[in-house]
Amino acid sequence: MPTEEKPYRVYRGGRVKGKVPLERPQQARPDRNGRRPREPKLRRPRRRWSWKRRIGLGLIVVLVVAVVWGIAGYLSFRKGVEKANARHDQSVLPVLAKQNGLMLSNPTTMLLLGRDHENTDRRASLNHSDSIMVLRTDPGRHRLVYLSIPRDLRVPIPGHGEDRINSAFQLGGAALTVRTIEGLTGLEINHVMIVDFRSFKSLIDNIGGVDVNVPAPILSNKFDCPYKASRCAAWHGYRFKKGTQHMNGQRALIYSRIRENQLNPADSDITRGLRQQAVLRAVMAKLLGFGTVLSLPFNGDSLLKPLTTDLSAWQFVQLGWVLKRAGQKNALHCRLGGTATSVGGASVIVGDEQNISVVQMVTGRAAPQPPQPGSGQYGPGCVVGNRQFR
Repeated sequence: MPTEEKPYRVYRGGRVKGKVPLERPQQARPDRNGRRPREPKLRRPRRRWSWKRRIGLGLIVVLVVAVVWGIAGYLSFRKGVEKANARHDQSVLPVLAKQNGLMLSNPTTMLLLGRDHENTDRRASLNHSDSIMVLRTDPGRHRLVYLSIPRDLRVPIPGHGEDRINSAFQLGGAALTVRTIEGLTGLEINHVMIVDFRSFKSLIDNIGGVDVNVPAPILSNKFDCPYKASRCAAWHGYRFKKGTQHMNGQRALIYSRIRENQLNPADSDITRGLRQQAVLRAVMAKLLGFGTVLSLPFNGDSLLKPLTTDLSAWQFVQLGWVLKRAGQKNALHCRLGGTATSVGGASVIVGDEQNISVVQMVTGRAAPQPPQPGSGQYGPGCVVGNRQFR
């Protein structure tokens, strides 16, 4: 048979009619414009993000939000601090001892004054400092020392003779109070903070309340009855049980204003001052705590309305860190005292030599010692942690 190429192909099934399949050219035909088409791009399949990449991106987002939140909170808080500085009597600044370095690494002594001159008692028209306390920090030892000074302690007031120490604030404001305490104790005061109890309630509510340790059960006298006149006739007073309690602003304010305890006739202005100082310590710890920092962008400006101070915003941050690291469990609580007597018809406390030893305990030059047995409720001394004065 001839071997020339036939115009058809033979398959197993026989002939197939139709056009003869021809081999296609290997090269692509040019387009009508004379250009060759581009070769198709190969699309790589998308890779799903690994868990590591997702976690890393999440951490970056959280970090950015935290930085923005912190900056916004600090700016709001700084605005509130500037207003608290503006309320401060500028005459006190020359009297204060210069801060030696950062508060983060150097001891600091601060005077805390609680003012309640609109209380509903016979002292309503006076502008005395009801609560007087000195806070001394020692970051190197992670140590906090609180020195309570009875408001009725009779001391020399520069330029005014001897009088109760709470009169210094009325006579010459914070500046004269600083000079009086420095002359009494020999301690150099670096900063001052004044708490106005009139707006104390809103401050405590803004920080979510405080935890206060009540050393003994209390049934107060009848003051500021919260009920109608018909019910107040049968009302016995405010009650506080023994132990740590969470108090809102109203409850904490009532606790700090109690002057009489029907369950313990020995209670006096000394114990009232200790209650006020316990609330002040709780407020300071909560105010400078982490939980309050989270809410600063919303209420940082209004948070410090009850405060008057010379502290800057950065110094507030340092103080908060020092208080956080030192803690309250091993804090040293000291008080000055003496003998109760009457001078010119006024009840006063006359200090004794033991107060000098207490100052030595505050500065760390002497070991802490509790009040001497038999010294009574006005006995000077120091206790550690949650122990209570006897």
